[in-house]
Amino acid sequence: MSFPTPQNGLVISYSYLWRDEARKGLVEGRKNRPCAILLLVQNPEGGKPTVTVAPITHTPPADPSVAVEIPATVKAHLKLDGERSWAVLDDLNVFTWPGYDLAPVPNTKDRYDYGLLPSRLYRQMLDKVIELRQQGRVAPTPRDDG
Repeated sequence: MSFPTPQNGLVISYSYLWRDEARKGLVEGRKNRPCAILLLVQNPEGGKPTVTVAPITHTPPADPSVAVEIPATVKAHLKLDGERSWAVLDDLNVFTWPGYDLAPVPNTKDRYDYGLLPSRLYRQMLDKVIELRQQGRVAPTPRDDG
């Protein structure tokens, strides 16, 4: 079994740890969910890269300004379900690839990714994260110790 090569815009199956769960002392996510790699940072010394991921959830955001809805056409392309979903962009996880929390895509045994986001949607998500970061509204949760 091999992991996919990480790249910006890749949607992976990952045990996401929400910020409020981490604050309560939890170190493991409660369920596997699709997450989009928003930032891939290569190690300049040739080590493993670090990735920052955003969760994709069915729960409508309490604050719509911190999320981007995933279009139905993109969900179909990624073979996700037909329910409305949002990428939450103020609550991120950061880990060294491949980390400990990648999980096989449901109904597969050895596939860990759903595919790539369209570049326009990826750019929209990244721009929103940059905006939120400039406003001090992004709180990444480090996952390498969990």
